[in-house]
Amino acid sequence: MPELEDADLRLLRLMQADATLSTQALAERSGLSTSPAWRRVKRMTEEGIIEKQVALVSRSRAGWHAMAYVQVSLLDHREESLMRFDRFVQTEDQILECATITGTSDYQLKIVARDPEGLEHFIMRRMLALGIVRSTVTNFVLRQTKFTTALPL
Repeated sequence: MPELEDADLRLLRLMQADATLSTQALAERSGLSTSPAWRRVKRMTEEGIIEKQVALVSRSRAGWHAMAYVQVSLLDHREESLMRFDRFVQTEDQILECATITGTSDYQLKIVARDPEGLEHFIMRRMLALGIVRSTVTNFVLRQTKFTTALPL
């Protein structure tokens, strides 16, 4: 992986705070001229440092009033079961994040639902219906005290 120079870091910090900034605005705020700023952003995109630019949608204003972290343990760890669970995770839009974890569970999921009943329905009727999940432990988010997607650069 290439080393990030100070100018790259300045651009990335600006883009993490506001991805809608034009190349001109990025250049002005980072102390670069427009062409070098554009070339750096292009290079970082091509190298995969910048994966994509997105709009952050307000979960509650979009009608998703329940969020939970769900730890999942599978019945077994055969390749077929792992692949089936991974396919399930990739196709379910309510699952925002999935990570394999250490400890007593195999996965931790971040799931949203319209309401608590919707989350229960998702777990009971969708996830457990797969027939490969041994158990789940659900922790409802009562209040989110910090949310950021910005890395500390």
